This record gives sequence, C-alpha cells and structure tokens, in this order.
Amino acid sequence: MTSATNTAKVQTVDMKLEVVVIPVSDVDRAKRFYDGLGWRLDADFAVGETFRVVQFTPPGSPSSIHFGTGLTSAAPGSASGLYLVVSEIEAARAELIGRGADVSEIIHRAGPGQPPVSGRDPERRSYRSYASFSDPDGNGWLLQEVTERLPGRVDADITTFTSSTELAAALRRAAAAHGEHEKRTGGKHDENWPDWYADYIVKEQAGKPLPS
Repeated sequence: MTSATNTAKVQTVDMKLEVVVIPVSDVDRAKRFYDGLGWRLDADFAVGETFRVVQFTPPGSPSSIHFGTGLTSAAPGSASGLYLVVSEIEAARAELIGRGADVSEIIHRAGPGQPPVSGRDPERRSYRSYASFSDPDGNGWLLQEVTERLPGRVDADITTFTSSTELAAALRRAAAAHGEHEKRTGGKHDENWPDWYADYIVKEQAGKPLPS
C-alpha cells in the first residue's frame, strides 16, 4: 500500500508488533536457513517433544519471527507476503544470494495494482521496487525498497535508524541531493552542509517536502 490514511490523532496505548509466527515442517532445517541469512538467533526453547519455539530477528528489524513445534495449526509453507523493507534493494538482493537464498529478479510497479515491470524503478521511488524469495518450506518473503516514507507513516517528531547500513544509505542520498543543491547555487561550497544533510534526512524519513 502506498496511500496515506488520514486518522484522527488520539492518544492510545502503544502496541508494537513483536513477533510473526511462520509454519515450518522441519524446525532444524528452518533454523539453518535463517541462521544462514545472517538473522540474529534470539531463542531456541524446547519443552519435551511437543513444544519448541525458535526466534530469529532480521538485521535492523524491531520485529521477529517464531517457528517451531506446537505453535500454529497453519500448513507449513503457507505464510506469504512477509515484507522486508530495505533501503538498497540491489545490495540486499546480492547479500541474500551470497548467503544461499534463491532471490528473484528485481521488478517494479508503476503504482498499486499495476503489472510488474522488469528492473528497479528507474526513478528509485519508494514502495515501487521488489524482489522475492522463500524459505525451504515455501514461506514467501518480499523485499521492498523504501527510502522515503509517505506522510503519516512515521512520527514526524522522531528520526530513527536501526543500523549503520541504513544510516549510511540515508547519508548517501542526502549527499547526492546536496550535490544538486550546490549546482543550483552556482557550485559554491556550502559551509552549512551538515545542517542541510540533517534537514534532508529528517524530512525524508517523515515524508515531508525535501529541501532543494
């Protein structure tokens, strides 16, 4: 989804998505797969032969996955459309392939419901570029490139990065935009570039109009 939803701002209790349960047929095989992707192993608890829970967290993610024994009645491999948001889809795809995942080619869509087109979105617009892969049971994951959030999708008063890689990608985008800014101002060196970078990064994450 790419359209912002307008809702009245009311004070509510925080409800943070913590875990998604995925159904697998072979717990140890799934554990080897997700460990091979470089995801963090948080737990592997067993109680007898009827219950076992394994928790992994993708790099930079605030949410985790659970799989194991006695967790769900869903058929193994029936989970699909599990989104992994990345800031550099080509780099993310290359890393996953290097770790043994069978990742699809990158495609993009002109808009919601539009047919897929080969390759990353030529304008690098957020929410438009995708690639997919599955775990050994067939649970489907979807990479989605997001560099700029739509208005209303994040708290405008908070700017956060969950990894140095994500922050570095934001700095590269700010550097490229600032280069164009200096061209428009006659090529003169901008001594206040740190302020410009900071303003750009904060506004990009909050979905606000970017400085020019």
